[in-house]
Amino acid sequence: MENLPEPDHIVALDLSKIAKQMLYLTGLSFFILFALQIAIHEMFTYTFTLLTFSLDILIFSVGYLVLIVLHEFFHLLGFRVFSKVPWRQMKVGVNLKLGIAYATTSKLMTNQDIQKSLLLPFWMTGILPAILGLYLDSNLLIALAALLIGGAAGDFSMYKQLKKLPNDWLIKDHPTQPKMFLYNPENVLMEEDIILK
Repeated sequence: MENLPEPDHIVALDLSKIAKQMLYLTGLSFFILFALQIAIHEMFTYTFTLLTFSLDILIFSVGYLVLIVLHEFFHLLGFRVFSKVPWRQMKVGVNLKLGIAYATTSKLMTNQDIQKSLLLPFWMTGILPAILGLYLDSNLLIALAALLIGGAAGDFSMYKQLKKLPNDWLIKDHPTQPKMFLYNPENVLMEEDIILK
């Protein structure tokens, strides 16, 4: 992999811009989901006591951490399912300096496959809990879903930038930063660790 040429294109996230988009998307998701909850169940209820509030905060905090871990897991699952990346060649971590969690691999993947991997966590940790929350009339699940939908802002931004480029281009993920290096496949020697369908 060290033999790769200079990338033909680099996709990087501006984290300050993403933070604003995340706040906007989270707020919009809260509004839409709770409006849907009221429309479906024709009411909004929350019984406040110190005990129920404390338990809800604890459950919410644990649920949020679990969903963040699942968000990254679904990126890895996307790498495995869509690009056939072996589990041993993937890693997940946290960049405390940037305040982000990440899932990555050293393998090259096609643009088309990584786009699917980018959006899989949105569906599984944002939309699915939202549907369950609306069905079960669960304020907690709806709030968690709204946060995880907003948390996918970086994935949406990457996806939007990648959509502008050819599907067969090859992508090398940065190991710790929200950045991807893109290569025209004509400029890359086919090596055994390049993943192509």
